[in-house]
Amino acid sequence: MMKTFDIIPLMLTALILFFLPRYGRAQNIPLANAFSHNDYQHKLPLFEALNNGYTYIEADVYVHKNRLVVTHVLPLIHHRRTLEGLYLAPLAKYISGNKGQIYPGYNQPITLMIDIKSDPVKTYQLLKPLLEEYHTALNGQVSVVLSGNKPYGQVIADTAKLVTLDADLCKINRTAADDKLLAMASCKYSKLLKWKGTGALSLKDSLKLTTYVRQAHLCGAKVRLWHSPDSPLVWHQLLQCGVDLITTDQLSRLREFLTTINSGNQLKPEVNNNN
Repeated sequence: MMKTFDIIPLMLTALILFFLPRYGRAQNIPLANAFSHNDYQHKLPLFEALNNGYTYIEADVYVHKNRLVVTHVLPLIHHRRTLEGLYLAPLAKYISGNKGQIYPGYNQPITLMIDIKSDPVKTYQLLKPLLEEYHTALNGQVSVVLSGNKPYGQVIADTAKLVTLDADLCKINRTAADDKLLAMASCKYSKLLKWKGTGALSLKDSLKLTTYVRQAHLCGAKVRLWHSPDSPLVWHQLLQCGVDLITTDQLSRLREFLTTINSGNQLKPEVNNNN
């Protein structure tokens, strides 16, 4: 359960839960394509994403002094920001105070992606009991996907099936045998595309991306390209090519874009057949 060093995140959670309905909760219509990149770097981790309707949230995790701390790099600046204090406990409290749901009427769980930055075996040894502890409180409203340094052996052997995995999109053919554990397939945007949203995406690049997306979908994995340009034209083209998840740090901007797209007011960038 919560330790003394997690009191500060819990106090912050209580304040956020009190004020959240007052500053725009009407905005939080769930967006199936919205992925909050490095969510913990926002002023109000987790809750800014929820207030904007995000259904995918990412946290980088290290093992530090036998705890799972959330940070982008070591040495630590916010050593008290643990996975439990910043995400698991607040999610459980949020669900409990929201009639057992995160988004009322939304019949899918949100996804917490845990990007493992340290030893995968040690990380999973600490993560598994935490997920077991919060399993009931999360009420089926949160699924966990592991990325980064993935503990393949431990996850495959674990009969509890508490997590699924994020595959390398560029190697998706080689991971197809493990597709029952795959939830996502990801790679850095620049590994597949150099297009920055100026002019049109070439037909060659469009076909290349579509081929990778199709293979990932055959494995049951949703596709995301991280570090993609924060451009509505790029976001639109990624969706057109079948990319499932748009990754951003600009939460409200992507929300506005996806809300516009979902309402039927779509941008229509042309494909350049000459490149």
